[in-house]
Amino acid sequence: MRVVVVGGSGHIGTFLVPRLVRAGHEVVNITRGTRTSYTDAVEWREVEQVTADRAQEDSDGVFARRVADLRPDAVVDLLCFTTDSARALVDGIRGEVAHLLHCGSLWRYGPALFAPIAEGEGTPAIDEYGEQKEAIAQLLKAETAAGGLTTTSIHPGHISGPGWAPIGPLGNLDPRAWSALAAGEILRIPGSGAEYMHHVHADDVAQLFQLALEQRNAAAGEDFHAVAATALNVTGFAHIAAGWFGQQAHLESVGWDTFRAGTTNEFADASWGHLHRNHVLSIAKSERVLGYLPAYRPEEAILAGLRSVIDSGDVVVPRPIVV
Repeated sequence: MRVVVVGGSGHIGTFLVPRLVRAGHEVVNITRGTRTSYTDAVEWREVEQVTADRAQEDSDGVFARRVADLRPDAVVDLLCFTTDSARALVDGIRGEVAHLLHCGSLWRYGPALFAPIAEGEGTPAIDEYGEQKEAIAQLLKAETAAGGLTTTSIHPGHISGPGWAPIGPLGNLDPRAWSALAAGEILRIPGSGAEYMHHVHADDVAQLFQLALEQRNAAAGEDFHAVAATALNVTGFAHIAAGWFGQQAHLESVGWDTFRAGTTNEFADASWGHLHRNHVLSIAKSERVLGYLPAYRPEEAILAGLRSVIDSGDVVVPRPIVV
C-alpha cells in the first residue's frame, strides 16, 4: 500500500513511519523540513520525503491537491487542527484516496464525569483545540456515513517516549518537579492528588494507526482511543517517579491559588488543563475491533521520555535514575 503521512517526523510519525516500512508499505512523508525524527531508524532511508508548509498551502488552497497528486492509497494526517483544514483535505482527495486516518486528541472531551470514557461519551471540550478535534471527528464520521471518503479518527492520550519531555506528575512540563522528586524534597501538588492523566507511548499510538490502516473495513467511519491500558493519578505518578531516583515522594497538597502563586502562568495553566479534565479513557473498542494491545504501561512510556531528556541535558536532576 502507498501511504502518505502528513507530519511524519513528529512524535507519532517517528514510530509509525518505520512500522509501515517494515510492514512492506511504500511511505511518503510530508514535512516542513525543519526537523528529523526523534529517533533513528534504518527504515527512514526507504521513505520518500516531500517538503511542504501545510498551513501556508492550506491557506493557498493547494495542499489537498499536493496530497492527491502523490497518488496514495491511504493518507495518515497527523497535522490537522481545524475543521477548515480537514474539510479541504477531504474534499480534495475524495474519490482519489481509499482511506483517510486523522489524529485527534483526548482533549476532545472536557472534565470527566465517570471513568473510563468510551469513544464519544465524554463531556464537551473546554478549549478551542479540543472543540476543533471533536468537530473534525464528527465531520469525518458524517463523511463516511454519507457514502463519501472512508475515514477513521484516532485519539491519543498524553504522548510520551524518547526524545521529548513527558507531561510530569503536576500535569505540566516544569523540570523542577523532577528535581524535587529526585532530591527527596517536598513537592507541592494542586488539589487532592487523586486527579488522573492518561499517558501513552508514541509507539503504541503508531501501533493503533497501523492496525486501522491495515483493517480499513473494520475502521471505516469509526473513532478509537489510543492510550495505555492503565492511567496514573498525581499521587501514584509522583510516588513511582520518586522511586526511579531511589527516593520516597514527599507530597504537600495545596489549593490552586497557592499552587499558581508558586509557579509560572504557563505551568499553572498546563496543570489545570491536564488535572481538571481528570481523564481516564477506555480502550475496549480499540482492543475489540482492531486488536490493539498496548506494549507500554504509562510509567514505562514516561520513563523512556524522562531518561532521554536527562541524557541530553535538557532536564537536570540532582540524582541519577537508578532503575
